[in-house]
Formats: sequence, C-alpha cells, structure tokens
Amino acid sequence: MRQRRITDVMTREVVRTTGDTPFKTVARLLADHRISGLPVVDDEERVLGVISETDLLQHQAAQDRERRGRRFRLPPLTRSARAAAVKARARTAEDLMTRPAVTASLGQTVREAAHTMQWHGVERLPVVDAQDRLVGIVTRGDLLRVFLRPDEELRRDVRDQVAGALSRPPATVEVGVRGGVVTLTGQLERRSDAALAARVAGGVDGVVAVVDGLAYSLDDTQPQPTGFSPGHM
Repeated sequence: MRQRRITDVMTREVVRTTGDTPFKTVARLLADHRISGLPVVDDEERVLGVISETDLLQHQAAQDRERRGRRFRLPPLTRSARAAAVKARARTAEDLMTRPAVTASLGQTVREAAHTMQWHGVERLPVVDAQDRLVGIVTRGDLLRVFLRPDEELRRDVRDQVAGALSRPPATVEVGVRGGVVTLTGQLERRSDAALAARVAGGVDGVVAVVDGLAYSLDDTQPQPTGFSPGHM
C-alpha cells in the first residue's frame, strides 16, 4: 500500500538558528517569517532543540514568577520549575529551546509523523536525514493537507491501489468518493477479497471513511460444510 511520505508535504527551506542566537533575534525571526517555531542546530546542521512561541511566552511568565518569588520564600524547585527558571534567565536560543528535539526521518509516512506529533504533543517536527542533519520541517497543517485532496484524485488513488492489492483490473471494483468518504461497490469472488479492498481503501491518505457495498460469492473466512456449493450472497 502506497502512502504519502513526509517528503511529499514537508518544507525544505527551513528557518533555523544556532544556540548562541540572542533572545530578541529569535523573536524577530519568528515574527519576520510569520512562523510559530524553528529548530536550533549546531555547526553540522544537527538538530539540538526546537524553539516555539510557547517557549517565548514561558520565558515571560517565568520572569514574572521569579520577580514575585524574590518577595516571598518559595518551596524547593521541582524539575519543571528548575527548567522554567532556566527559561526565565534565557538570553540565547540554547537556554530558551526545548530539548531534546522530537524529530522525524525522511522515510516516515504522513500517518507516522501525525502519530509522533500526537504522542509527544508537539506542533512541528524537524525532518532529519540518516546523519541526523536538518533537511526539512513538517507542521500539523502540512499533515492535515492530505485531507484536502480533491475527491477525483482520491477516487483514482483508491481505484488503483485496490486493483493492485487484488491483482484485478481497476473496473472490478467501482469506487465513488464524496467529501472524502469512499463507497465501494461490485462483485468479488471471495469475502476475504472484499475485506482486503475495504482495508486498502481505508489506508489511502485523505480518506475520511469507507462504505463497503461489495458483494461476494464465497465466504472463505468461515469453514464450509461438506457438499457446500457457493452461490450469490
């Protein structure tokens, strides 16, 4: 089953910075390029961390907490509080960034990247090559773009992938698409083929749901009684 990969949707021209970049320069980069985050790299373009607008806001909030904390005796700092204290005193990208960076590899699919973002609760993934060097960046918006594929494009993709999986001519299964919802109709020999067709259709990037209207002649997923003669189902 062919699925779209990160290379199909990622941005290759990446706004990035280095660890010694001053705080205000980082803020200016985000504002000038109208982006909400950027990776921090070393001299060999390896990703050290990521800075987001959230990091800048945390810096401001942490500074306010530190100012208030000087007037009161505070309890011992937790790990998260210590991290916030570092951000409060941040003067460069290295102190401001969130580390380690959650990254994606060139070989990952769009669905794998989406799972990584959801699991780690991040909104962007720097994309790295086999040497962990920065080669692109992908955002949630980039991944959601697959659901904006036109219905006719989806129909052709589903038709071709289903035909390839079944080793049948494309006309064997009729494919309709409306609003990303795929409807499969037609007559197949085995129930397992119908299940495979629905599974393949559901795995195509951009498909919202599958309505399985396929008929079959033989239910090969259940033991058949002796002398059973398959008929239309």
